[in-house]
Amino acid sequence: MRRLAVFASGSGTNFEAIVSACEQGVTGGEVVLMVCDKPGARVVERAAAHGVETFVFAPKEYASKADYEREIVRLLDAAGVELVCLAGYMRIVGDVLLEAYGGRIVNIHPSLLPAFRGAHAIEQAMEYGVKVFGVTIHYVDASLDGGRIIAQRAFEYDGDDIEELEARIHAVEYPLYVETIKKLLDP
Repeated sequence: MRRLAVFASGSGTNFEAIVSACEQGVTGGEVVLMVCDKPGARVVERAAAHGVETFVFAPKEYASKADYEREIVRLLDAAGVELVCLAGYMRIVGDVLLEAYGGRIVNIHPSLLPAFRGAHAIEQAMEYGVKVFGVTIHYVDASLDGGRIIAQRAFEYDGDDIEELEARIHAVEYPLYVETIKKLLDP
């Protein structure tokens, strides 16, 4: 089994989809570490329910981003992690992580990149009035949501209900991320 780490900051629904697929043998991988920058986030409970080791930290307790990223790299190395999957991790990955795991960090983003980068992509796309929404999985580099695209999936939506749109995006995200992880782990 290939060893994965999942980074998340919130409820952890993408984490749940990934870890469940791994447990069912779908991906050929195993989630061995969950990293979360928000103590008390729901994803921490999800990780515990699946018996996944966690590293939960408060960034403000570190002198710098480099300091907490060095700790994360140490834990990734100790766990033998081969692929890092960002799943709603709301921090920009810094130089320390990129130097250690560059080319092995992927992210899922709720827009058809390169359009609507950043934290409020869904709202920006809706405000712009787009009729085709989607999800992108890409490699993480030093740019904001600008790494090489691995996979995308689009769907049409002509409504104005943000919750309905978010639900449609999640319905696309979960299987696309699992399919992409499987492809990345199966050379």
